[in-house]
Amino acid sequence: MVKRWLAALVVRRIRRKGIDLASISFLPEETKVPLQRDSTDPLPQIAQWRASEPMRRLDLPFDFTAYLVTGHEETRQILTARDEYSNDIRHLFSGDGPATSDDIGGLGFTDPPLHTRLRKIITPEFTMRRLARLEPLIEERVERQLDDLAKAAADNGGVADLAQHLAFPVPFQTICDLLGLDYDDRETFAGLGSARFDATNGAAAAFGAVSAQREFLFDAVARQRVEPGPGLIGQIIRDEGDEISDVDLAGLADGVFTGGFETTAGMIALGTIVLLRDPAYAALTRDGSREDVDRVVEELLRYLAVVQVAFPRFAKRDMELFGTQVKAGDVILASLSGANRDPESAGESPEAFDPYRVPKSGHLAFGHGIHRCIGAELARMELRIVLPALLRRFPDLALDRPESELSFRQLSFVFGVEELPVRLGA
Repeated sequence: MVKRWLAALVVRRIRRKGIDLASISFLPEETKVPLQRDSTDPLPQIAQWRASEPMRRLDLPFDFTAYLVTGHEETRQILTARDEYSNDIRHLFSGDGPATSDDIGGLGFTDPPLHTRLRKIITPEFTMRRLARLEPLIEERVERQLDDLAKAAADNGGVADLAQHLAFPVPFQTICDLLGLDYDDRETFAGLGSARFDATNGAAAAFGAVSAQREFLFDAVARQRVEPGPGLIGQIIRDEGDEISDVDLAGLADGVFTGGFETTAGMIALGTIVLLRDPAYAALTRDGSREDVDRVVEELLRYLAVVQVAFPRFAKRDMELFGTQVKAGDVILASLSGANRDPESAGESPEAFDPYRVPKSGHLAFGHGIHRCIGAELARMELRIVLPALLRRFPDLALDRPESELSFRQLSFVFGVEELPVRLGA
């Protein structure tokens, strides 16, 4: 979804110029930096920018004005200042383009009071008390997927793809159960998750993913309007009826799915890579106490920050921000991966993974303020279950190839790995 707003900005300027959308790769090289990694690390430019410029202007095409914030405190201020910025981007979509305002819904791109009403609808589902009922179901699902991983390895000389058999299916099935999506819907939806976050193929590919996801979700909502299902979509329809539009309900479902699937899948796969770098990390996760596992999970969230850039903010008025004059309508982007590596918050050696770290302040992997990820506790629960179970079942687990040869995403708002071949050991 983050890519969608940028595409819309570009389209508004280029439509009257007669430029072929399919030929546009609309991110200049410098602007790609916050979306790229060196293995699991942000590019060195992020740390350099953070040290020299608290807010850096990005070179976007067609005279757009956008700034990137990379420091922890600066990012926290941006994410907290609800009255200074707008997240609403519906005005950017006209009715005659490849994407319209009907493509936009949910929490990430709305402002109060609509945001307040929508979040109030969905928040009860994500309290710790409500999530507790999912824990035994997730544990059972993890054991099934570990069986599936073992079978795949047995059929392939001891090697299996951990992404395919564990990291992707566990959060995918969990979110589908939570939403109440039919099993027929799930297979269709599975292929629509990562394409929307991939910024490598220009505007045409983005619009294709937007359109496909929109049609799927509207269809699912329309069917449940007639016969509400047992999950969150059906419950909202029963509770809210016509008080919530199909656009907003599809947007809520979209936000829950993409926020709870792609991000957690990336964390499971990438977290496994990090833990296998040092036997002590794996042992702490496998054999440690609940507090030890919590410590590992929090440090993985800080260190990996798979959501690389927060939802865009639009300045509501002219202002001075961190020594820079900003005009109303300018776009402010916050690098969550950069903020989480800030020594002012993480403490010493912020570029290192250290499960015993005592940070100076909390990480921003889930964002902050009114747009903080509503599924944060669900993600934590899944990581606390999956990673220890994996390492207990396969104590000799190892990567089947060097990290440098893994298929990390090269340009994506949500960082991840496309496949993760592992050897399960004896």
